[in-house]
Formats: sequence, structure tokens, C-alpha cells
Amino acid sequence: MNTQPIVEQIPALRRYARALTGDAWAADDLVQDTLERACSKWRLWVAGSDLRAWLFTVMHNLFANQVRRATRQAQSGSVNIDEVAHELVAPVADLGIAMDLQRCLLRLPMDQREVLLLVSLEDMSYAEVAKITGVPIGTVMSRLSRARGRLQALLDEPVRSAASPASVAPVSTLRRLK
Repeated sequence: MNTQPIVEQIPALRRYARALTGDAWAADDLVQDTLERACSKWRLWVAGSDLRAWLFTVMHNLFANQVRRATRQAQSGSVNIDEVAHELVAPVADLGIAMDLQRCLLRLPMDQREVLLLVSLEDMSYAEVAKITGVPIGTVMSRLSRARGRLQALLDEPVRSAASPASVAPVSTLRRLK
């Protein structure tokens, strides 16, 4: 098996994983899992087909499975707030500082974020994105449009908030439930 074509895709996989997860460590883990899965399922790749699209499909499916698993675990069990208190650090609230692009991307729904990143960051066609995500091209275009609109609104949000402080919603606080 010639690994060079796969190695050439690693930077793009890392970019996409980083944008999906929002965390460098989680992104590296996702890329590692993707490459392991690709190597173990190599016989499923059709020679001559788009290797990049296949690898992104593998990553998409792994990420979706991780999100589903995390959701199930969150629903099935409770977390003691005292055990995770060190992880619950509130961000410094300064309305004068604009929210960065990564935060805005992470606030998009996962399906919209995936499509936006694949089309914009990875420069894939709608057809390629539809194949990777397993949805029709029309759905890709719809998700992309909604993602762009929502991203623009999120990026403009600090400007509107700074312009009218009375419109700022109060920040909700974490409460201990017994």
C-alpha cells in the first residue's frame, strides 16, 4: 500500500478536524482515528476514486459517531459538579472585544458547520460534500446558506451588543442541583 497519497491529505484533515472540534487535542485524536480507520478499511476504497473525499467521509462518520456517543452518555448519566469544577471557568465578559471566527463556527449547528467548512475551507464542490455527508445536493446548498447567514449574524453580534448595551441578555449562571 502506497501511503504517500494519504500523507498528502493529513494537513487538510487536520484543518477540518480542528474546525469541527474546536480543540487541537481532540482534532489530532480525530485525525488519528480517521487514519487508523482508513488503513483498516483500505480495501473499501475504490482505486481511481477521490481519496480525499473518501477520507473526509471516514472523518465525518467518525465525528458523527463521537457526537452521538457523547450525547447518549450525557443523557444516561449525571456529572457531579464538584468533580468538574476546575473545568467550569467562565470566560471574561468584555463586550468591547469581538468574538473570534472559531468561536462563531463552534456555535453553528454541526451539520451547517460541516458543510460550510468543506465548501469554504476545503474548497469542495457541492456534489463532493453531498457524497461525504450523505445528504442531497439541495440540502448541502440549504445548509450552506443557513450557515453563512448564521455566521454573519454571530460575527456581527458583538457590534450590535456594543452599540446598545441595554439589549444585552443577562449571562446565565451555573447552579448546583441536589
